[in-house]
Amino acid sequence: MMTDLTPAADAEARILEWLLARNPELQAIPDDMDLIESRVIDSLDFMEFVFLLEEVTGRSNLLDGVSVDAFRSLAAIRSTFLAG
Repeated sequence: MMTDLTPAADAEARILEWLLARNPELQAIPDDMDLIESRVIDSLDFMEFVFLLEEVTGRSNLLDGVSVDAFRSLAAIRSTFLAG
């Protein structure tokens, strides 16, 4: 099946799918929800999440020079890793 999603939108859809699969009690994740404080991403999932981001962005070493705040919300992830 062909998709009309841009690469960034496709990456964001994969990220959201991953997060929701690990948190079946959630129906949606607001853009501004703190993913760490709310335990949507816990310490056990964090490195797997970073690997997912590396895969969907095609970039490696995402932790180099980036604070944990870059991973706190979908909005932060979008602006840090998926923009331009």
